[in-house]
Amino acid sequence: MHLIPTEEEVVAVLRDTGALRDGHFEYPSGMHSNELLQVPLAMRYSKHQRMMAVGLSRLLRNNPEIRAMAAEVSIVTPMTGGLPVAYGICEALRARQVYWAERGHDAESLRFRQFLTPVKGEPVIIVDDVLRSGAKLQELKQLLESFQAQVVALAVVIYQPNPETASFGSLPLYYLAKLDARYYVNGERCDQCRRGVAAEKVWV
Repeated sequence: MHLIPTEEEVVAVLRDTGALRDGHFEYPSGMHSNELLQVPLAMRYSKHQRMMAVGLSRLLRNNPEIRAMAAEVSIVTPMTGGLPVAYGICEALRARQVYWAERGHDAESLRFRQFLTPVKGEPVIIVDDVLRSGAKLQELKQLLESFQAQVVALAVVIYQPNPETASFGSLPLYYLAKLDARYYVNGERCDQCRRGVAAEKVWV
């Protein structure tokens, strides 16, 4: 295994742990895809969690500006799915702290825990296990900026863009592997639907 794992090594781990599956899947949005990715299924193994978090931390350290400010950086994640990655990066990067946003139910906006407030001007790296649409990450970025925190980078284990993926402009994006699944949106019938293959509903 390399100091920074190759894309092939990361994908092999995802397949070996059942985190990456081929098939016919329907997401809650109604979008269909030929792949299902659930990174937490790989992160439940400490050796894989360590490999991915350390790999991402090394990518971040390659940026001299991030390396220089590492001790002052906060690692922030939306919800709790990205916490294994966030804690691993914080330890490997020797960053200041980890915290996260959450919501009580789907209709609520992201918010921070009571008594937890980002410090004005603090450098922040947003971390998650996967970037698909980017909606939660975009919402978290806006929430942090409303407290005048300085978002300096975005780091995810897997970058899996789809037709609805948000743009983060010039914000540096770091990832270990990019997966190009096929997505079908807005009622478009996918190849497997046309062949009469039943879709498995997923809730990721």
